[in-house]
Amino acid sequence: MKHTYSISGMTCGGCVATVEKELGAVQGVTEVQVSLEKNEAEVSMSKHIDVERFQNALSSKYQITEKKERNVFSSASQTLQEEEKSKLQQLTPLFLILGYITAASVLLNYQNWNLGEAMFDFMGLFYIVFSFFKLLDLKGFPDSFKMYDPLAKVFPAYGWIYPFIETALGLMFLMRFQTDIALLATIVVLGITTIGVTRTLLSKKTIQCACLGTALKLPMTQATFIENAIMLVMAFWMLLSPLL
Repeated sequence: MKHTYSISGMTCGGCVATVEKELGAVQGVTEVQVSLEKNEAEVSMSKHIDVERFQNALSSKYQITEKKERNVFSSASQTLQEEEKSKLQQLTPLFLILGYITAASVLLNYQNWNLGEAMFDFMGLFYIVFSFFKLLDLKGFPDSFKMYDPLAKVFPAYGWIYPFIETALGLMFLMRFQTDIALLATIVVLGITTIGVTRTLLSKKTIQCACLGTALKLPMTQATFIENAIMLVMAFWMLLSPLL
């Protein structure tokens, strides 16, 4: 018999291998196939095995639940609303962080208001905060990042140094050091990532966004594209504003 289960907590290929190994070690299991994109595991077994046994076999990082069949009588609109609500709940940390960064940028400049200075502070804080979350799991981040970033797919080492690039750019903006170089680097770095994000969204793949590392489980959504687009618009604006 074969059953399909939903698995949460997987972020990379290493997680897939671990889940397959731990589920395959359960007595009675004959075959395990795990999909990172679908966050699912198909388990073939010689006899019925309770979900609790599978959960006990898995590391605490992973949660397993039996996948329920959809009710054919439930409306498609209701299902869509539930999915959108779930995405919004998952993205709440991202919105909160962006809100705090925006508020901090305004407060730092409200006495002598200057839009350009506020933008530099926003971009600097953005990089510092986002690199911090990536550094929390420097081992797991590169595997998640290369799932959609074109350069990290070709050069895996790029995923390892990316958080440090963000830290450096953040300090350059906050210290007003070589800001033109930092703006050009922002356009290149985030431009490459945005291409990968756009491809992922168009392909409708379900993967985890690595923008806040692996500490926070964020789905890849249009919010990720908008987040990058804001930084790119700011970078272009600051570079071109002296010429206007």
